[in-house]
Amino acid sequence: MFTSKFPSQFKSFLFRGLLAISGLSLIGWIAFFWNLGNTGLVDETEPLFAEAARQMLITGDWITPVFNEVPRFDKPPLIYWLMAIAYRIVGVNEWGVRLPSAIAAFFLTVFCFYILLFYVKNIKINSRISPNLIQPNILFHPLPWIGATLIALNPETITWARIGVSDMLLNACMGSALFAFFRGYAEPQSIKSDQKSNQRISPWYLAFYIFLALAVLTKGPIGFVLPVFIIGSFTLYLGNTQKVLREIHPFLGSIIFFVIVLPWYILVTSKHGFTYLNAFFGYHNFQRFTQVVNHHAAPWYFYFIVVVIGFAPWFVYLPVAIVKANFWKRKYWKNRHRIEHLSLFACFWFGCIFLFFTISVTKLPSYILPLMPAAALLTALFWNDIFKHKKIFFLQSKSRKKYLLTSISFGLNIVFVIGISFLILWSYHWIGHDPEIPDFREQLQTSGLLEFSALIWMMTAIFILFFWLKKQPQRIVTVNLIGFVAFLIFAIIPANQLFDLHRQHPLRQLAETVRIERVFQEELVMIGFKKPSLVFYTQNPVQYFQYPSDAVDYLRTPRIQKTQPDTILILAAPQEILKTGLQVPQYQQLDQEGIYQLIRVSKLSLFSRDRNQLPRY
Repeated sequence: MFTSKFPSQFKSFLFRGLLAISGLSLIGWIAFFWNLGNTGLVDETEPLFAEAARQMLITGDWITPVFNEVPRFDKPPLIYWLMAIAYRIVGVNEWGVRLPSAIAAFFLTVFCFYILLFYVKNIKINSRISPNLIQPNILFHPLPWIGATLIALNPETITWARIGVSDMLLNACMGSALFAFFRGYAEPQSIKSDQKSNQRISPWYLAFYIFLALAVLTKGPIGFVLPVFIIGSFTLYLGNTQKVLREIHPFLGSIIFFVIVLPWYILVTSKHGFTYLNAFFGYHNFQRFTQVVNHHAAPWYFYFIVVVIGFAPWFVYLPVAIVKANFWKRKYWKNRHRIEHLSLFACFWFGCIFLFFTISVTKLPSYILPLMPAAALLTALFWNDIFKHKKIFFLQSKSRKKYLLTSISFGLNIVFVIGISFLILWSYHWIGHDPEIPDFREQLQTSGLLEFSALIWMMTAIFILFFWLKKQPQRIVTVNLIGFVAFLIFAIIPANQLFDLHRQHPLRQLAETVRIERVFQEELVMIGFKKPSLVFYTQNPVQYFQYPSDAVDYLRTPRIQKTQPDTILILAAPQEILKTGLQVPQYQQLDQEGIYQLIRVSKLSLFSRDRNQLPRY
């Protein structure tokens, strides 16, 4: 009987496993990989990473990131190493630049799914309702799927998963470190007792230290400070800090951490000394927290706006999810089993990151990307409660008052998506004029994308209202998901391609012309705009000047005048070329795309006008 039953059980398990893998892959493909490399690099940050990684590949110097012949000390090397490896696999192109970010986002999504699956299996949250739900069908319990969906399908995560910078890799390393910590922290009690007697460390704590080290190799000290801040606050609140410290074996963990982190930091410091220490630790870490860097100032409420936009449309359920976590009931939480601490842990995760970067003086939307996994956890746990107790929301009894805040959230969901619909419809009137893409507004309006986007969200609002009135609140999360995915596929991706066609495509075309026309060692100068993507696509250094007079001064220096060849390439808007004092007969136009012209000019021609007569704007 056993032998006849085993194959059918194995086939059933294999089938369910393949379905789960397929489902996660579909989420990852839609959110991160679909059309990933079909648009050009976005100026100006993405090409800095892309080119530094390319330089590592061609020079073999894996210690010092270099952009445009200048060391780039902004970030540690892990993102560059991964990009260089991706170049080896898929080639030096946009796919190679963005693949590490996309894979990191997908890995974090799968890890979130696993943690919630572990949570469902061990907490037995549905045992009172139907024990069958925690048996073989556990793979299709709604909680892990909602969590994976929310962590992947939100604007903040999708944006940074599709850009070749270090933010998503930091998010994945930091998020994985916190997931690994909680997995070790919430081990079943029998395993905990066994570890205590044998003084063994959970392999999940070891994974925590490894991910922590990778986070520091991705973006520096912040990759260590934030997780320690979160875990320290969490354990201090519960009063079990000493016990957790004994479990995680900090001495052994420190050895693992420093073995991974220190070699590169020692090598780069020995090579560049104080220059590196001052640039990286001083400017890019300490000063960003205490001062405004690169004009990235914002009011104290900036990150409230970022969360509203970045976690849309799910953010409307965050307040009620946080309230339902009852994080202020310290005595209650101290008496609960560790596996039940997940919502409290997510509250500390969310709150500590939000507070830290709100205090920070320099503010950027990408800084709070690492709190999105916590937001997804809290919201997924809230929706899991909806699935369990859906009928209670509509009972005519005193218990209904308990769910008033939830009902308000449903109403806000409807108001928000209707608001999005109207904002998109009228966005044409408040989209600013960009001199680099003067025709973009008109092209966007005639494309029909605005009207179609507004229709998607209006239909979403109608269906949310319908299921609310039909007393089927569990359907609302599905409606939001379908609306968001439709918006991503039929509006955001096409709009991004349209934007790329008008803003970045002309530069790529001109870069190709440069590669064809450029004479050996002929200098390339760009005036008026600083577009780092030109360095990546031409695969040559570029001299950037904001003002034509500065460009002329540089090109008239003896060093430049004496070098061969006796011509230079200039890429600029026609009006900027005119300001150099050059007339049409004095240069050869090689190409023109968008608002840019590419010309070749003799160095002697630059002496034809007095420098004091050159306009400076």
